[in-house]
Amino acid sequence: MQTIATFSIVAYDPDKQEWGVAVQSKFLGVGAFVCFARAGAGAVATQAQANMAYGTEGLVHMQAGMPAEETIHTLTAADEQRAVRQVGMVDKTGNSASFTGEECHEWAGHLIGEGFTCQGNILIPGTIEAIAAGFEQARKGDGELSDWLVEALSAGQEAGGDKRGRQAAAVLVVRENGGYGGNNDRYMDLRVDDDPYPIKKLRSLVDTHHLFFGAANPEDIVPLNEVAADIQELLKRTGHYDGSLSGVFDEPTRKSLKTLVGVENLEERWTGEGDAIDSKVLDFLHNKFE
Repeated sequence: MQTIATFSIVAYDPDKQEWGVAVQSKFLGVGAFVCFARAGAGAVATQAQANMAYGTEGLVHMQAGMPAEETIHTLTAADEQRAVRQVGMVDKTGNSASFTGEECHEWAGHLIGEGFTCQGNILIPGTIEAIAAGFEQARKGDGELSDWLVEALSAGQEAGGDKRGRQAAAVLVVRENGGYGGNNDRYMDLRVDDDPYPIKKLRSLVDTHHLFFGAANPEDIVPLNEVAADIQELLKRTGHYDGSLSGVFDEPTRKSLKTLVGVENLEERWTGEGDAIDSKVLDFLHNKFE
């Protein structure tokens, strides 16, 4: 079995009730193997000679109310190959726990904090401490759990990271009804499977995700009637509107704008209803079709 030499962080945001995992490794498509999370249950990172059942079974145990530490003990006690496993978990109430088998390749270890845990193997010493410090600092500032997780990865990479180099990174964040359409918990599931600078690329994807799926800032909302002429000129350029430049946000203008917004996958930012729009939608469209 190939070792998933990597560093990861598992964390919980009690304010937004979000659970998340972020990972970086010199391992193709690492996010598909390491990251597990479920709203109302918790989050898991399983690595080294990863036992992916730790992810699926761990979430079942934690959803039933088993604390993270007990869940790890239950899973590792039943695993004859636990000496080559590494796993970190945060449960439904934010309790965190981690395990590093004694036969994981050096440097290997973990660090548990309040509402999070960091773990890694085949690392430059000091990486785990940098991840923890980076996360602690990030969550004191702006942004949300996904931003804090990626900042933590970046801090770990700057401190040395995986001894073998870098290749892939991923971030997974869940919250109840937080996914596309509102009927699932998969708020964010982004993966960089093969890139020379995977964390940098991951950060760019997170920023783009915020644009397409993030909640609008009330300060960015503008009345449609105030920008109707500007919108009509934009829609003329894109070929979505053939009416007059009346400066009135009438039904043909609304229909044309809704079509363009849907083509650009911005419908989570503006549904086509109401008398106002997020200015970030208009900024994006102007930048693309200037």
